[in-house]
Amino acid sequence: MDKKNALRAGALAAGTTLMMLLMSSPALALTRDDGDDPGPGLSVIDTVGLYVLLPIGLFVVIAGLVVMLDKSKSKSKGAASSKSSAKA
Repeated sequence: MDKKNALRAGALAAGTTLMMLLMSSPALALTRDDGDDPGPGLSVIDTVGLYVLLPIGLFVVIAGLVVMLDKSKSKSKGAASSKSSAKA
């Protein structure tokens, strides 16, 4: 029964994806709209910095703050020692 449900879910996902690809109109990026004023393009270094290095840096900063400000470790050590002394 599980194989049948997995096959049905896979067929539904594949069918939905195929229909979305067939029914969507192409993004006509080469034709400009009225009032369109695109800015200067980004260089490769700017693109990598903006979309790769900046998110990684933000992740590292947030993870560092979480680890530094985490107080559950000190509480859990005290709770574990009190449980072991209570059993004795």
